[in-house]
Amino acid sequence: MDLTAPSRLASRDLFDESVGGLFARPVRTALTVLGTVVGIAALVATIGLSRTAGNRIVGRFDELAATEIVVTSKPPSPGGAPTALPWDAEQRMERLNGVVAAGTLTTINVGDALVRTSRVSDPRRQTSFNLSVAAASPGAFAAVRADLRNGRLFDEAHSERGDRVAVLGPSAALRLGIDGVEQMPAITIGDDIYLVIGILDGVARQPDLLGSVIIPEGTAAATFRLASPERVVIETRIGATTLISTQVPNALKPDNPRALRVAVPPEPKRVREAVQNDLNLMFILLGGVALVVGAIGIANVTLVSVMERTGEIGLRRALGASRRHIAEQFLLESATMGAIGGVLGASIGTLVVVAVAARESWTPVLDPFVPLAAPLVGAAIGFVSGAYPSVRAARMEPVDALRSGT
Repeated sequence: MDLTAPSRLASRDLFDESVGGLFARPVRTALTVLGTVVGIAALVATIGLSRTAGNRIVGRFDELAATEIVVTSKPPSPGGAPTALPWDAEQRMERLNGVVAAGTLTTINVGDALVRTSRVSDPRRQTSFNLSVAAASPGAFAAVRADLRNGRLFDEAHSERGDRVAVLGPSAALRLGIDGVEQMPAITIGDDIYLVIGILDGVARQPDLLGSVIIPEGTAAATFRLASPERVVIETRIGATTLISTQVPNALKPDNPRALRVAVPPEPKRVREAVQNDLNLMFILLGGVALVVGAIGIANVTLVSVMERTGEIGLRRALGASRRHIAEQFLLESATMGAIGGVLGASIGTLVVVAVAARESWTPVLDPFVPLAAPLVGAAIGFVSGAYPSVRAARMEPVDALRSGT
């Protein structure tokens, strides 16, 4: 027997020793793995939820912002007359292929006129309010995606007859104390009485309508001498915005298309990328913090394990185990805990993404590489976390370790 030959430790023996060290204290090992499980699960879940939420936000952007066009007149040159939008702008826009809905909106200048719910002054509560008054064509409600809470919307006949009817935005209805139209409530704008026929629940576009009193365009022309619409709101099909924006000026003002200002949404691709990148960064940072906590837990428990097993380390060194053998054993133990935590964490994180997506009726989006790479990430974190305790264990001298362990 050659006593000068270097000691060797087979890979299977190293694995057996590491597994034995882990299961010698199963409760502590389980609690340590739990920290990694939480960290990996948080990382996988946050990455998956960021992709899922980003996909949902992008869809909403494409559905709303990327399909809206607003047309207004450019300011007139000094001494020149302003360019008037045509009254039939809604009908002209609906003839364009790719337009889903269109309507005109105008903010009415009512001067000092207040909106009242009663012509009788009641000292016990406020009945007069300085509310915005807007004139709209019937198609404007579809163009801004207005939701009706109560009553009905006015139509083309109301506008042609100049009927004094009004639809209230939800904020305006709340201030006026009107919560339904069953009792046929009426309001006054200045000295003119208007019958409230509907109350909106919300709008997806043009949020100024939420606090406005909306009257028919024809009524505004007859009562407030409205000369022309102020702006045209158009909803297009997804992907048709750029084409429609080039056709709108010629359709509305063929004699002077340059007199109109067409506001189109920003490039959808760039906005989508910006939103996705911001969400990814935010959620990855949150998952990274949880992962660092798990790594600290592995490092702490491995270091405590080294201190408790000082006598064992001394005995193994005295029987011929080299420093490398000791370091490899503790590194393998910590890496194994990290890998187990990675497997469990990836499974839990994936289930969280699917559960949240199902709860919100979203489509779950998760890169397959993320759950597959999670065990490797866990093992790497465990390896790094166990580096210092392993080095400390390997540096122990057999005599000192035996003395400390007795």
